[in-house]
Amino acid sequence: MSKSIRLLGSLTSPYVRKVRIVMAEKRIDYQLELEDVWSPDSRILEANPLGKVPCLIMEDGGAVFDSRVIVEYLDGMTPVAKLIPPSGRERAEVRTWEALADGVIDASILVRLEQTQRPPEQQSGKWIDRQMSKVHSGVAAMSHGLAEKPWCNGHAYSLADIAVGCALGYLDFRFGTFDWRGRYPNLARLADKLAARPSFVDTQPPR
Repeated sequence: MSKSIRLLGSLTSPYVRKVRIVMAEKRIDYQLELEDVWSPDSRILEANPLGKVPCLIMEDGGAVFDSRVIVEYLDGMTPVAKLIPPSGRERAEVRTWEALADGVIDASILVRLEQTQRPPEQQSGKWIDRQMSKVHSGVAAMSHGLAEKPWCNGHAYSLADIAVGCALGYLDFRFGTFDWRGRYPNLARLADKLAARPSFVDTQPPR
């Protein structure tokens, strides 16, 4: 694969991490270009009119954005380590796992933005509680869905595990007081397995 493929992103974004893990598992070479979307000097709008990362820039300059779109595109680039089933119920289940994990991340990020981007007197406790309820119910659903299976979708490692691992990793990174490991031992076991994979080790956010 050519290294002319570029990924615009940050080291702390769980969505960028998901894409980077998929690229590592698929053995796709690329150039990571760090982009601070909050900076007045950011050029992200030149590639993604929504002003978000990750954004994948292909060899011809075309842009692909939204992590779910990007990982589906990447999974089809090479037959190495297929992460999304080709069709049917199994494919829908893997994508539903991804949607659940991304939903937990969405709510987590909204809480963090409320707490870090607005002065305390302007923060909405009801808003924070509403988003955190989504986080808690989402993680509980992950635990219920995983049950005693070795991987989220059964007996094979897939995009479902990557997405869940990125969501749980973000909770560890930004919400250290949420003891999901103590509440959900099966998720802790999954997270420990994922943490041993080089793709997860190499994409850990800076501490």
